[in-house]
Amino acid sequence: MTNRLLKALSISHPIIQAPMAGGITTAELVIAVSEAGGLGMIGAGYLEAESTRRQIQEIKAGTNKPFGINLFVPSPYKEEKDVIHRAQLSLKPFLEKLGSLSGENAFNSYEQTLEIFLEQVKVIIEEQVPVCSFTFGMPSSDVIHFLKQAGTYTIGTATTLSEALAIEAAGMDAVVLQGSEAGGHRGHFLAGVEQSMIGLMALIPQTVDQVNIPVIAAGGIMDRRGVQAAQCLGAQAAQLGTAFLTCTESGANTLHKQAILEGQQEDKTTLTKAFSGKAARGIENDFIRNMRKVEQELPEFPIQNTLTKPIRSAAAQNNDRNMMSLWCGQNPNLAEPITAKQLVHKLVDEE
Repeated sequence: MTNRLLKALSISHPIIQAPMAGGITTAELVIAVSEAGGLGMIGAGYLEAESTRRQIQEIKAGTNKPFGINLFVPSPYKEEKDVIHRAQLSLKPFLEKLGSLSGENAFNSYEQTLEIFLEQVKVIIEEQVPVCSFTFGMPSSDVIHFLKQAGTYTIGTATTLSEALAIEAAGMDAVVLQGSEAGGHRGHFLAGVEQSMIGLMALIPQTVDQVNIPVIAAGGIMDRRGVQAAQCLGAQAAQLGTAFLTCTESGANTLHKQAILEGQQEDKTTLTKAFSGKAARGIENDFIRNMRKVEQELPEFPIQNTLTKPIRSAAAQNNDRNMMSLWCGQNPNLAEPITAKQLVHKLVDEE
C-alpha cells in the first residue's frame, strides 16, 4: 500500500515535511527534503501570488525532484468594529511593553483573501507544481478540477473521520490526518475545535477503514518509531513539522528553535486562539496565559492574526520569547538541530 502514495508522488521515502507558513519553510528546507527523497512542502498560507511564484521558481532552480505547496482555504469572516476595538485594548499593554506602536491595522476583506487564494491557485497551475495540499477547509470543486486537470496531486487536511470522508467525496487524491498532538493551527472545518481533538493513533485506523484514498499521518511524529507506528496503523506516509522546524535550513526564528530544543519535560504545549483567532498548539508563554481571559471574545482568523503581527515582530526583534507564537507539537523533546538530509535519513534508516 505504501508504494501507491510514493509512486503517485514520485518520492523514495514516506516522509513529508509539513508546510509551515510564515517563513519557516524556506526554499532551502524544501529543496533539502526533496533532494533527500522525501517531499518538501512550501507553506504559502500568508504569501501573495507573486511571492508564491518566486519561491516556487527558486525551488525549481534548486532541485528537479518533486515538491509541493500548501494553501489556506479562506472561510467567510466579518470585520466587526466593536470586537476589533476590544481586542486592540487587550493587546495595548503588550505593545507598550515592547515599545511598539501598532498604528492603523489594515485588514483584507474575505473577498480580497479569496482573490489572493485563487491567484495562488493560478500560479500553481502555471508553474506546474506537482503537489498541492489545503488546510482550514476544502477548496471549491472548480479549484480541485482545474488542479487535477493540470496534473497536480491534491491533498486535503482532516482532523476527523467525517472530514476525511468529505475530502474523499470531493475528489481529492489523498488526506493528511492531523492528530491532536500536532503543532500549529488546527485544520478542522466541519465541527468545532473540541470535536477535532482526536489523537493520531485513534484517528488513523478508523479513517483507513472507511476511506480509499491514501492517508498521511501528522501530529507528534518525530522519529522512525513514530513513522513506523503510523504505517502499522495504515498510514502510507508521515508528515512532520516540529522535527523539521529545528533543522538547519528552517527559517524559524532562532528563539523559536531554542524554545523547542531547550524545553524541559515540564514545558507544556497548549492550544490558544490568542495569536491568530484560530486554535493553534504552541509552547505556553506569558502572552498566551495573560490573554486566556479574553480568548473567546477575540476576532476570528485572520483579523486577530493581523492585530498581533506588530507584537510578534517586536518580540522577535527584542528577543522576547514570551510574546512570540512558538508553534510546537506535543513531542518536542525528540527535536534535534540537524540538517534536513540527516533527519530524513534518520527517519528511514536508523535501527
